[in-house]
Amino acid sequence: MAWIFFFIIIISLLIIDLGLFNRKNEVMSFRKSLTLSLFYVAVSCLFGIFVQYELGSIAAKEYFTGFLLEKAMSVDNIFVISTIFTFFKVPEKYQHRVLFWGILGVIVLRALMIGLGAALLAQFSWVLYIFAIILIYTGVKMLQTIDDDSFNVNELYIYQFIKERFNIYPHIESDRFIIIKDGKRWVTPLFLALITIETMDLIFAIDSIPAIFAITQNTFIVYTSNIFAILGLRALFFCIVHIVREFKYIKYSLSIILILIGAKIFIAHYADIPTYLPLLITILLLAGGVLISIWKKNTQLSMKKSDSTSPDISQE
Repeated sequence: MAWIFFFIIIISLLIIDLGLFNRKNEVMSFRKSLTLSLFYVAVSCLFGIFVQYELGSIAAKEYFTGFLLEKAMSVDNIFVISTIFTFFKVPEKYQHRVLFWGILGVIVLRALMIGLGAALLAQFSWVLYIFAIILIYTGVKMLQTIDDDSFNVNELYIYQFIKERFNIYPHIESDRFIIIKDGKRWVTPLFLALITIETMDLIFAIDSIPAIFAITQNTFIVYTSNIFAILGLRALFFCIVHIVREFKYIKYSLSIILILIGAKIFIAHYADIPTYLPLLITILLLAGGVLISIWKKNTQLSMKKSDSTSPDISQE
């Protein structure tokens, strides 16, 4: 029953999104993006209340922890998506279309990956410790590369693979992914952007899915929290794509969260950890990352303003 209810909500949201909110190819305004982002967050929270009613408070805490964690990790994805759109010169009015079809692919691919992860855990419980090691390694690596924003689409294997095997049309042709010209089938930059985004999501999923499995082994909670967090990514992208770099310290928070969640697996083997603790730590660290980012930004602006208004005494 819970699964049926979940899929009814997801299908309804996709239909509403494509048929009501975004029927035309147009640039999404900041106001509309913010409104849709809040709408998706509200729906996700209401579903969390349903989880508590249907499965209990422990499952609800696990759902909200997974949702917050995946939502925070998706902020980092936004920088990569923005780079991909810039590389393929995708106009803003077509970016939502690419992201919409990308989300459909994510829903299917993550279902397969989560199903595989659940099957492995059911057969080999020690796989959870491998997930923990992956999380700790990812968290440490993220700390070491916190200032490295380099991402070169041209170096991706999937891009080189498509270039060698498909006819690539150099220009955008309306909102079409594949066109036929001169008797040949061509893939457009929109198609290249879509495939690249899907590939990068699979790479990000290698980190995010073990993170949620480290919180709970309930497949329903893992999948629903994952999908609800990603579902609002399209609106969130247009909302914060221009200011995502301002929240640099969220990466520090994410790094620490991943390390702590990985360590939790080993600690839980020897001591009971309250179910509310991962959720509380996740909220505090993410809030801290946002607040420190804002504080640092305001401090830098104040210093620049102070320097610009200071009298030049070198010539006196």
